[in-house]
This record gives sequence, C-alpha cells and structure tokens, in this order.
Amino acid sequence: MEQVSFLTCGDCAVTVAFPQEIREETNRRIRFLAARIQSAGIHGVQETVPTFCSLTVYYDPLVLPRKKLEHHILRLLGSYRDNASAQKRVFRIPVCYEGDFAPDMEDVCRLTGLTRQQVIALHSSVDYLIYMLGFLPGFPYLGGMDPRLEAPRLECPRTRIPPGAVGIGGKQTGIYPLASPGGWRLIGRTPAVLYDPHRENPIVYEAGDYIRFCPITPEEFQRLVESGETDIREETV
Repeated sequence: MEQVSFLTCGDCAVTVAFPQEIREETNRRIRFLAARIQSAGIHGVQETVPTFCSLTVYYDPLVLPRKKLEHHILRLLGSYRDNASAQKRVFRIPVCYEGDFAPDMEDVCRLTGLTRQQVIALHSSVDYLIYMLGFLPGFPYLGGMDPRLEAPRLECPRTRIPPGAVGIGGKQTGIYPLASPGGWRLIGRTPAVLYDPHRENPIVYEAGDYIRFCPITPEEFQRLVESGETDIREETV
C-alpha cells in the first residue's frame, strides 16, 4: 500500500499526506479515502477536503481522539482497490477561443510556437481530470494538459478576469467561475455558469470528474447567452 503520513493542522484537523507527486493514481486513492470516511459514519468526523496530494480531515477531538482517527484512516486505506476502469462523469464545456474572448491567444502562440488552430485543437482534445476545487467556488484544478501548451503566467496579473474565462498557467489549465484577479493567460471563455449559489447544487462537478472543452464560435456564444442555455452538459463514459 502507498505510504501516507499524518500532519497536524491545529487541534481539530489532520492532513493525510500522500507522496508529493501529482498523478491520477494518487488522486484516486485520495478520493477513495474521502468517500470511505464519509460513508463509514465515523462519529466525530466533520468534513474532508481533498487536494492534489493530500486529504485534510476535520474532526472533534473531544469526541474522536487523534490516534483513533488515524487508526480508522489506515484501516480504510487498507481496503483500497484501484478503479481506474470505472465509469467517469465528463462535463462538456463550450468555449469560444476567438477575438476578445481570447486576449492572450497570440502570446500563447508565440511562447509555444503553435498556431491558433493547433492551440485550440490540443486544448480541446483531452478529458481533463478535476484534481480538486479551490481558490474560487467552482474553480477546477485540472490535470492532463498537453505539455506543448505550457506557458508562463503573466508577469503582471490582471485585476479583473471575467467569469467563464479559460486560461493557461504554467503546466495547468482552468476556468475562472467568477470575476476575479488572476495571472493566467486567457485563451478563451465559456458562457456556461459554473457556480450559481441559487441552484440546488451550486457547483455541479466535483473532484474526480472530468472536463472536456468544446470549441464554439462567437455567434454560438451569444446565442447560448441570449437563450439562457448556460447549463453544463454531463455524460457518463
């Protein structure tokens, strides 16, 4: 079994640290452990928070001693079986990679040596694994970007990025669900609403799901906005 260590996070949380390498196998173990902790109904456990290489477990130390929690965690991890072949949820997100929707496209082309068409084709050809959510509500940290698309962050971050902006920052790509400052290079924008506090489920995807970007024209972008067709399409594969 892959070795883990326990790190103290104050007096009411412990972080289960896996090997510090971003890879899908580690992510599957983290998601497995989070699901098993939640389904086990361990008295005193309050919340679990997954990241790239760890899982933080919040608990009530007056109800559940730290050593007993660690014992539960190791026992649950011992039952892990890799489910790489299991079905996965893929969320298809329309993205316009043209004009004002992609203010940094020319820079990305210059930095990577790729044409606009090559950037779009590579960026929209992958099912990206959502490793975790953070920074903003619904901001997905995605893995699996083609290394040919790697581009450095902006030297001077923008003070405001519009909601739905799709960007590249180093080895990663992601989507800004809300207006926010940011330093990623913007290569497109989606009309899809990724975070809506008024929906029954404000964020429809979660860690372990996948995102596929689907190119659209500016005209299609405008039509989706005007018609209110801003929900994300989900499929199981």
